[in-house]
Amino acid sequence: MVESSPANPGNMSQNDTVDVSRLVDDSGLNPLNVGLVIVGFFVVLVDGYDLVALGYAAPALIKAWNIPNKAALGPVFSASLFGMLAGAPLFGYVGDRLGRKAAIIGACLTLGVFTSAAALTTSLRPLLYLRLLTGFGLGGLIPTLIAITIEYAPRRMRATLVTIMYSGITFGAAVPGAVSAWLVPRFGWQVLFLFGGLFPLLMCGAVARFMPESIKYLIVSGRSQAKVSALAARLKPGLVINPGTRFVLPEEGNYRGFSPRYLFTGDLAAITPLLWLCYTAVLVSYFLLVSWMPTLLTAASVPAGKAAIATAIFQIGGMIGSLILSWLIDQRGLRIISLMFAMAVPAVALIGYVGGAEFLLIPVIFFAGFCVLSILTGLTVSTAMIYPTSIRANGSGWAIAIGRFGAMVGPMLGGWLIEMGLGFKEVLAVTASPIAVGFLASLLYTSLGSHRLRAQELAQAPAVSQALAE
Repeated sequence: MVESSPANPGNMSQNDTVDVSRLVDDSGLNPLNVGLVIVGFFVVLVDGYDLVALGYAAPALIKAWNIPNKAALGPVFSASLFGMLAGAPLFGYVGDRLGRKAAIIGACLTLGVFTSAAALTTSLRPLLYLRLLTGFGLGGLIPTLIAITIEYAPRRMRATLVTIMYSGITFGAAVPGAVSAWLVPRFGWQVLFLFGGLFPLLMCGAVARFMPESIKYLIVSGRSQAKVSALAARLKPGLVINPGTRFVLPEEGNYRGFSPRYLFTGDLAAITPLLWLCYTAVLVSYFLLVSWMPTLLTAASVPAGKAAIATAIFQIGGMIGSLILSWLIDQRGLRIISLMFAMAVPAVALIGYVGGAEFLLIPVIFFAGFCVLSILTGLTVSTAMIYPTSIRANGSGWAIAIGRFGAMVGPMLGGWLIEMGLGFKEVLAVTASPIAVGFLASLLYTSLGSHRLRAQELAQAPAVSQALAE
């Protein structure tokens, strides 16, 4: 906020200093950050839609292209995940160097162009290449959207606002089912890709028109003072800004250019690898569960219909858990993530013991989803909180990219365990094991992360006082 003395923030002089972090915190919910969350929610819908759209198109593709072996679609399904490995750090770099809006528009444009082009394919090989390129856009959206959302979120609402924006993925994943049921019978499988391509292209215009650039990014990058002043005025209507006013982020370091080594400077040298380990561990278990749960439950004598419902309940539990965990992070700090890790281990293992008892299956799977998916949300939110503005998009991008290795390992591990002949209980016990490893890593990660966040808060007020004394 603007201040000539800490006690009287509204009394300004020609050498006033605006601590933008305090300005954002004190402004609370306002039209600027609420509008940003709404736009981000609809942009994230694109991501959720594309992640599952190919699955709905697959039966029609097999029939239309006379594909004799369904397993031939496996590499096509995996192609976008490989693209995301490169897209997350690539667009993270763009977001930290050219701006959050530029990265989001670039990711939407990439996603829209190559998804639309998939509707023109007539064989698997070009579809595979297009899905790989589509993955670049998919990987770039999430870290940059999280970065800009958290940079306008008050400290006590950061995790909650990011989670509300991020929940668009879940709603987006439901749309291809409706498109498949209503439009594919009339227009063919191509409509799934056309719809999935045109919507992100439309969102490019929405982002350009309605999404503000990050005020914190503008400060650390030394961009237009006029834009910073205008955004500060929008955050706090009626704010008087003098020509000599300085905008500062006293609690943050500033990195010029980008090198991956910046993610390992100071206390980040321990925080970054611990974060990557936590991400990878939980994604191994999550993707093993969502890939093989219907098959495993059916093998455990659960009717196919109830197995499908149970899998959906897992996602619903995750959505509710994510919202609750985000609120708890805002109120209690990062250590709540470790508690969720600790509860997720027995919750996942317990699925193997109640698979045949249908009256227990739904609540146990709900609770497992509650824990596992809330962990993913908590790690995603904490990433954007811990890294400074100048490398925030890169930090989030690299964490998400590294975690994708776990996403790819999970389904393969599940297939290997089933092929070995392991029973339902044993497979679920193994599935819980990576989460146990993540729990141990999270104890140190959340401790170091909490210390870093406290240090940022303590650095803020003295730095402003010093600046005012100059």
